[in-house]
Amino acid sequence: MANNKNIEVKGSQISILVQNEVDYISLTDMTGSFKEGSGLIGKWITNKNTLEYLGIWEKINNPDFNYPEFGVIEQEAGVNRFIMSVGQWIDRTKAVGLLVKAGRYGGTYAHKDIAFHFAMWLSPEFQIYLIKEFQRLKEDENNRLKLEWSYQRHLAKVNYHIHTDAIKENLIPKELSKAQISVVYANEADLLNVALFGITAKQWRDANPTANGNIRDEATLEQLVVLSNLESINAVLIQQGLQQTERLKQLNQIAITQMKSLVQRSASQINKIKG
Repeated sequence: MANNKNIEVKGSQISILVQNEVDYISLTDMTGSFKEGSGLIGKWITNKNTLEYLGIWEKINNPDFNYPEFGVIEQEAGVNRFIMSVGQWIDRTKAVGLLVKAGRYGGTYAHKDIAFHFAMWLSPEFQIYLIKEFQRLKEDENNRLKLEWSYQRHLAKVNYHIHTDAIKENLIPKELSKAQISVVYANEADLLNVALFGITAKQWRDANPTANGNIRDEATLEQLVVLSNLESINAVLIQQGLQQTERLKQLNQIAITQMKSLVQRSASQINKIKG
């Protein structure tokens, strides 16, 4: 399921497409305030350094990436007759970091990592404002999420018994095994799911075929709060250039620490209510 949001960067309205819980930012909208317009996307994607970055990103995040074909593209890049478009890149390499959409929200979209890279190529100043507005959007979303969850509703959902020792232990994430850490996860949403819940969205659906929602719909308030924090921390780790395996280890440890703290606080609040 996909939906759209918008942010304003230096006077330009920029669409954000949310597809399978992943944010894709409109590169087409990002070029609106530049004289050359959307033609800049074509120049950017034919740049050899851009292709190198895209190849590395896909190798880390996309298990179906056609790496042999990427090798052919790398050899072709830089030659005067070399031509590349976003559509060709997707078709030839099975890339998932870029999307081309038609219709009402048509245009070229990129995963937020790649969109930030494109913004830097356009203008360092533009990139700084884009990241600032994107982070503000995520903070607003997190605040709305917290407001939607009243404490009384949470108590009704999970019952007082959720804070018995046995159930509290089930809420606290397990430390991931070396095998889980070594897996290349298809997207950042699943990376966060594994760090917190220990399984991917698909694994949860396979284990809960009759459930109406998804893994995050069934999460507790504590888990949603920690998940929100993990999203922000993961964005910082990505900017620092950490590999997926290292980010997963750090995020899992952070999830364990934060969940323990939240569960203890919730138990304390319930004891006050019962007293």
